[in-house]
Amino acid sequence: MYNFAANVVKIILSIFGRIKVYQKDKLPEKGGYIIACTHTGWVDILWLGVALLPNQIHYMAKKELFQTKFTKWLMTVLNAFPVDRENPGPSTIKIPRKLLKEKKIIGIFPSGTRTTEEVPLKRGAVTIAAYGKAPIVPAAYVGPNNFKDLLKFQKPKLIFGDPIYLPEGQDRREAMDIMMNELNDTMYGLQKQLADK
Repeated sequence: MYNFAANVVKIILSIFGRIKVYQKDKLPEKGGYIIACTHTGWVDILWLGVALLPNQIHYMAKKELFQTKFTKWLMTVLNAFPVDRENPGPSTIKIPRKLLKEKKIIGIFPSGTRTTEEVPLKRGAVTIAAYGKAPIVPAAYVGPNNFKDLLKFQKPKLIFGDPIYLPEGQDRREAMDIMMNELNDTMYGLQKQLADK
């Protein structure tokens, strides 16, 4: 169902303009990693999923999207799993750790909300990477954010950076701080780089 839905989305989105993907070779050959992408609207979620086909992304999504039967079904079919952003519990780490162990790809938008501003990133991606012993691939998206933007035929662009690994031989908390700073600098650096292309 995921691949079918993603290919349908690809056809629909391509009507408004094909996406240009940069540095896709930065992605690890096998799963078991996290993609942390900038988040400016709902379109970036769709294009990120399409760009990785035939590989599937398991998105971390706010629990509110699972409250009705239809959206819960839709989120589940699209490989999303819920997280309580206000009161994160053990499952916040447990589910993605299991997915990483199964060599799956996890998609996270560490800004925590849709924004075009440079905001401090939330620590979820780094925490999951540290406990799941997995790299984070930073990514940035520039392009249409909503249906109105799609009708303007704005050109979508997506770029990936080098995988970021938790530094070895250091206290975990310090290592996570270093990884957090690197992710923050790299993601927004990629966004600026993409805006100039």
